[in-house]
Amino acid sequence: MLLIKSLLLNLIFILAAQADPSPVEQLKSFISASATFTADFRQVSIDAAGAPGKTSSGQFYLSRPGKFRWNYLRPYVQQIVSNNGKVWFYDADLAQVTVKNLDDSLGATPALLLTGQVELEQKFTLEAQDREGDLSWLKLLPKDQESGFKYILIGLEKGQLSGMELSDNFGQLTRIYFSNIKTNGKLNNDIFNFSIPQGVDVFEN
Repeated sequence: MLLIKSLLLNLIFILAAQADPSPVEQLKSFISASATFTADFRQVSIDAAGAPGKTSSGQFYLSRPGKFRWNYLRPYVQQIVSNNGKVWFYDADLAQVTVKNLDDSLGATPALLLTGQVELEQKFTLEAQDREGDLSWLKLLPKDQESGFKYILIGLEKGQLSGMELSDNFGQLTRIYFSNIKTNGKLNNDIFNFSIPQGVDVFEN
């Protein structure tokens, strides 16, 4: 009888594991099922010694395919806007706008991963990480050696985007935490239109 109970328990655990989507499946499902996504975010820079440094915050907007907007509100004003195959990087303090083609901007803004414009398995090696409670982590290792990042970690909680961690080639670690998340809500297309302010320098690649 004890042996039968043990076998039944093992079977239950196996079936439960099979029923739980892998992080890769969760990310692909999130990308395909979430036409829009909005959230507040908090971004923390971690130095090479593991000490937290500069913290910034703002709002993030995503509309597939190919549109997103980061509004950095504190402690400085910056905007990163993607639309119509281009990405605009605006720094209010520097009075400067840099414009890049979408394909050339992956290293600078991994939010492109979420737009449905990037073939994940073509651009990255995908590695599932250990779970932390309900949070599943997926590591993306760029196949392009000239990428600006060593790796990108994406955290998913019950199939919903929860956070990102980015490690660049200079030993800088950046963590992004999302809150007040809303998916598939109606977004005004004007959110993804960028108007270049007067009097700023513009650099276009």
